[in-house]
Amino acid sequence: MIVTIKDVARISGYSPLTVSRVINHSGYVSIKTNKKIKQVMKQLDYVPNAIAQDLSKGKTHKIGVVLPHLRHSYFSQMLLGIMDAALQTEYSVTLLPSEYDSTLEMHYLEQLKRKEYDGLIFTSRGISLSQLTQYTKYGPIVCCENPGKKHLTAAFSDRKAAYIQAFTWLKDHSIAKIVFLFSRPATISMTTQLTLDWFAQVYGHLSANKHIITNVTTPQEGYRAAQIIAVKDNTIQYFFTNGDDIAAAVRQYYVDQHLPIPGLIGQNGQVASVTLNIPTINHHYAQIGCQSRIKKSKN
Repeated sequence: MIVTIKDVARISGYSPLTVSRVINHSGYVSIKTNKKIKQVMKQLDYVPNAIAQDLSKGKTHKIGVVLPHLRHSYFSQMLLGIMDAALQTEYSVTLLPSEYDSTLEMHYLEQLKRKEYDGLIFTSRGISLSQLTQYTKYGPIVCCENPGKKHLTAAFSDRKAAYIQAFTWLKDHSIAKIVFLFSRPATISMTTQLTLDWFAQVYGHLSANKHIITNVTTPQEGYRAAQIIAVKDNTIQYFFTNGDDIAAAVRQYYVDQHLPIPGLIGQNGQVASVTLNIPTINHHYAQIGCQSRIKKSKN
C-alpha cells in the first residue's frame, strides 16, 4: 500500500497543510507537533515525494540536454564536458534525443515551460533560434552555437579563424579539387553554410572542382563517401572532413583499394589524427560542453 500525506495527517491528527510544513520545512510548526508528525511518518515508513518537493520549491535540479544523436564525435565530446560540469553541481542531466525533429524539440521546450527542467542545453537544433528565444522567459536556455543577434546564452567555438587558415594553406599549395564531408546540408545547417562561405572568401568563389557530400556522421558513412568519390573522380587532391574518425575511414578506403591516398584534414582532435598523422582542427568541444552549464538562479 502506498502511504500518502493524507494518511500521515489522519493518523497524526493534524491537517495535510501542517504535515506539508514539516516535510518541506516551511512555515511555523511547534516542536511538539513536529515531533508527533515525524513519529507517525517513521511509523508508516512514509517517504516524501521528491518530485512534489522540488516543484513546491520551484526547482527540479534537472537539466535537459537536447541531443540529436551520439553518432558524431561533436556530440559525444560536448556531452562529456556537460557531464563533467554537472558532477560539480547539484544538478542531474537528462538526455533528450531529437534527431533534429522539430516537433520533439518543441515538446522539450514545452516541458521547460511546465517547469519539468530547470533549464535546457541545445547542443544542436532543428527549430529556429527565434523559437528558442521565445521560451527563455520560462527558464534558462543555452545554445552551443553563435546566436548572432538573438538574445540567447551561448557556448561555442569560433571556427572562422581556423577554417580560414586551413583554406588559405590549401590555396597556397594550389589545392583545387576538394571534397567536403558534412553532417547536414547548408540549407538546414549554419555550420555547413558558414564553412562554404569561408571557403569562398579565401578562394574568391565556390570552385566547380569541389564535391560536397552530406549526411556523413559515422566512419562507415565516411568510407562510403570515399567510395562514391573514388568512382566519380580519381583526381581528388584533398578531403576536408567533419571528424578525424571519418578522415581515417576515408583513408582506409583508399588503402583497401590500393589507391593513392589523397590529402586529409580532420576535425575534433581525436586519437585517429595522432595515430595516423592526419592534420586536424581541434575545436575543444568538451570544454565548450563544460562552459554551457546552466547558472544557478539567485532565488
